[in-house]
Amino acid sequence: MKVMCSVNPGHCILMKYIFLLLIIIHLGLNTAESVWPLPQIFIPSPERYQLKPQSFSFGYRRYLDTKHSCSVLDAAFKRYFSILFPGYTYGNDTLQLSENEVFTLTISLDRHDCEGYPNQDSSERYKLSVSAGQASLNAETVWGSLRGLETFSQLVYQDDFGSYYINKTEIEDYPQFNYRGILLDTSRHYLPVQAILKTLDAMAYSKFNVFHWHLVDDPSFPYQSHKFPDLSNKGAFHPVTHIYTQSDVRRVISYARMRGIRVLPEFDSPGHTKSWGKGQSELLTPCYRGGTPSGTFGPVNPTLPSTYQFMASLLKEVASVFPDPYIHLGGDEVDFSCWRSNPYIRAFMHKMGFGLDFSKLEAYYIEKIVNITSVLRKTSIVWQDVFDYHERRWFLSVVEVWKQGCYLCEVRRVVKAGLRVILASPWYLDQPGPTHNWARYYNVWPLAFKGTEKQKSLVIGGEVCMWGEYVDATNLSPRLWCVRSKHLCKNKILLKNVLV
Repeated sequence: MKVMCSVNPGHCILMKYIFLLLIIIHLGLNTAESVWPLPQIFIPSPERYQLKPQSFSFGYRRYLDTKHSCSVLDAAFKRYFSILFPGYTYGNDTLQLSENEVFTLTISLDRHDCEGYPNQDSSERYKLSVSAGQASLNAETVWGSLRGLETFSQLVYQDDFGSYYINKTEIEDYPQFNYRGILLDTSRHYLPVQAILKTLDAMAYSKFNVFHWHLVDDPSFPYQSHKFPDLSNKGAFHPVTHIYTQSDVRRVISYARMRGIRVLPEFDSPGHTKSWGKGQSELLTPCYRGGTPSGTFGPVNPTLPSTYQFMASLLKEVASVFPDPYIHLGGDEVDFSCWRSNPYIRAFMHKMGFGLDFSKLEAYYIEKIVNITSVLRKTSIVWQDVFDYHERRWFLSVVEVWKQGCYLCEVRRVVKAGLRVILASPWYLDQPGPTHNWARYYNVWPLAFKGTEKQKSLVIGGEVCMWGEYVDATNLSPRLWCVRSKHLCKNKILLKNVLV
């Protein structure tokens, strides 16, 4: 059974949730409290089956046997067993049980892709069927099976006596959008690796699949580069305690992969680079006052060949550490005042025929950086500023819309230019102020603009942005995830419409 709807998508989603609520009320309280996000097809039943930790097991089917096991699933089985049955250890109990007490969740994959990494085109589609003594989970890929395991875990509940149950259920599910991201800013406040790993766990609970790691910015440069060690030695808040070694980075990437989450690095330039200049001389532009250097520095100097040699070397290293085929290059909020004050910058612009249009100078820089990433076989993502201020857009691939106002107007302009879009504007969580109006985060539909189906298909997803001005490890989780109860924190998250 599926709720069909011909009205606009936002109303359709609301009808789906009302329909689910009515089903739960009709069936009574002997069901799981929620499945988050709501599956595309969800058919619950009042018939329920008891689960016992000692008699519950996971199993493989099709393409998965003793010769071709899957490390991602093996780890997930242990992880989800602990989630299903807190206090029990998977595989440790050997009690003799009758046949009707045994319950097995069997996994089958259409493709054996356990050795790779999730990417933009990875299928997360799955089917889950729960019946007496067994459940079957079929997915096209291992990443879809992880989403199905999460859904299964949300179907299990306890009664007043502590016994575990699951109801007869049929589910078919897939995400509306392939990009469902959360940005963490580790420059303005350093976040310990453990805080990042905890966030990745919470992302998996709500089926987010992209960790956008805004590693560096004006305040600090915590990424430890082997090629340019002074970047973190001089640019981090502390060269030992407040850095991410490449071992730390690989640990985060591996942890994310096991949960079906991509790690997207961002190295924002030419602006937001003050910390870079502490460890890389002659990278930033000297600012002038009254015809003489003021002793301050502005954005990256786009006129020097050494700038592009440095950026090519740094990005080559980054590309070797981060396996994701995408990299975020930033390009936002470039202050032109320092470039304007520098006589050598102005002379370069005159030579290039840019006149006094400093947006053309920024476009010149960004185009060169995008070309570097293309040589490295990486697809670049930029903030919307790059799209807004530059006439030459042919070299762009993905634009992230972040500014307030009519953000869907901006989305429409970008897709009309044939470029892909990530929408972030409605989900900025960093601003201080009252938090009671959380409804605004839910009342967003990224496709509510006039356009063709082909244009709307260019909206690849959305992203929650947790900038770090007011956030560190002490308040990251309360700001990012709701705190009303443990169960709600596991199952409720802001980016609802991007997941449904």
